Amino acid sequence: MTSRRQFLEQSVVAAAGLSLPASELGASPLRRVAAASFLDLRRPPDSVHAQTTTGDYRLVRNGLGHWTASGIVVTTEANRVTLASPALAVKRIHVRWRGNLTSTKLMLGDAWERGYGDLEWRGWVPDRIMPWYVATTNGTTTNTYGVKTGARAFCSWQVDPGGISLWADVRSGGAGLQLRDRVLDVCDVVCRAGHEGESSFAAVHAFCKQMCTNPRLPAQPVYGSNDWYWAYGKNSAATVMTDARHIVELSPAGGNRPFAVIDDGWQPERSKDKQGVGTWDHGNENFPDMPGLAADIRKAGARAGIWIRPLQASKDMPDTWRLSRDRACVDPTVPEVQQKIQDDMARIRQWGFELIKHDYTTYDIFGRWGFQMGSDMTRGTWTFASGPTRTTAEVINELYATIRAGAGDSLIIGCNTVSHLSAGQFEICRIGDDTSGTEWARTRKMGVNTLAFRGAQHGAFYVADADCCGVTNALSWAQNRQWLDLLARSGTMLFVSLAPDALGAEQRKDLKDALALAALPHPVGEPLDWQQSVYPTRWRLMGKERTFDWVGEDGAGV
Repeated sequence: MTSRRQFLEQSVVAAAGLSLPASELGASPLRRVAAASFLDLRRPPDSVHAQTTTGDYRLVRNGLGHWTASGIVVTTEANRVTLASPALAVKRIHVRWRGNLTSTKLMLGDAWERGYGDLEWRGWVPDRIMPWYVATTNGTTTNTYGVKTGARAFCSWQVDPGGISLWADVRSGGAGLQLRDRVLDVCDVVCRAGHEGESSFAAVHAFCKQMCTNPRLPAQPVYGSNDWYWAYGKNSAATVMTDARHIVELSPAGGNRPFAVIDDGWQPERSKDKQGVGTWDHGNENFPDMPGLAADIRKAGARAGIWIRPLQASKDMPDTWRLSRDRACVDPTVPEVQQKIQDDMARIRQWGFELIKHDYTTYDIFGRWGFQMGSDMTRGTWTFASGPTRTTAEVINELYATIRAGAGDSLIIGCNTVSHLSAGQFEICRIGDDTSGTEWARTRKMGVNTLAFRGAQHGAFYVADADCCGVTNALSWAQNRQWLDLLARSGTMLFVSLAPDALGAEQRKDLKDALALAALPHPVGEPLDWQQSVYPTRWRLMGKERTFDWVGEDGAGV
């Protein structure tokens, strides 16, 4: 005789069967019950809407996977969303899958570009914008939904008890997209049903690998120094060489040499008015010989790295090169600008710099930091010099390809870059906002939170850079050494900023231990209590559980 429990299990499986992946249909009843909360986005959606500059349209299904209204055609076949609209300028597409998600307890989304200490698992917030992908959990199983990396629209998700919504922002800057006769491949939708017994972190990490099938990864772990969090732009060739000698002294012997990275401060005019002017063909008076400096870093036993802001306009640039939204920035769609960016990157590589960190491109295009973008992305209805015929995502994809081509075989760190568009283009991504060499609370907020909630992207999209450990006398070493230890054991990238007057015997010993770990590959660290805290304290690192105290006995402070 069928028990009540067996009857309920069979009923749930029968109701969910049409939307389960084929691999689930032969699974055990318990496995299939766990998958019942999974909403399979590989089936046709239940509704499609288009927002245009003249109004909103509810599209009507016209054949399997085709949705139309007023000349707009959206297809949703084979997991790919495409858009055609010869006449109307389109701003967004809204694709909706209905389903019962009431068993969901918590949800986690990603960020448009970097994390800003604002990532967390949360309960129901139906209007919450979750960029690129979303994970849901019912307490035992974690399901994931997203779009593949390299999309041609800015894609985000909303989840409520009645279903899942995909929003694809196809605007060109702030203007509606005018496709004319072109058909846009908007994005490829992917989803993954969670497995019984896997952790939520393992589920998100596996899904990141599913979203990016072509990551560009370095041949060996990347580690070293960056001078920003002790020099803060007041650097010189002399301080750079001090930095290089320190990182070589503290790093292990062997073929995987550390990097010594020169951050903001080397460019012309930077040392005078503290505002770099967008010229990158020579250094300022404190950096008279850039090729010679790169060679000296190599002689000291390190590899040379450098920072650049490619979309900053110089004072003498033609007006036609400038971005209409902000004349202090260049427009990446102008052919001459594209050539300049590629030449700048190639020149730096020819100087001998084996790592190039490019910064500010998202802010320079949108005029907003990631946490300010939301669903609006930018202000106004501006567009690029090439006109509103390509999406902002397409423009950024082309910009990244230009940077990549110019850099050649140098490693690239994208800082303030769009994470989902960086994957497959750049080896390294700064996944969070700046840590600090002066404020422990900022390192905790930006560093620990970022590593916990975006560490799953490491090795799947790129090498994750949760930012530096700033070794200075302004920070308590008892607190800061924990951040150093977490980074070193996490399997992600470890960069340190080494104030010369802060390198006592205790710091040197801890740094040597940490850098020896960072020079070797390790599994990505897993936050164990990330569903209960924005600053997880319990971590699985190198196969062992470790506990950290990010707050201290006196509390978090103000």
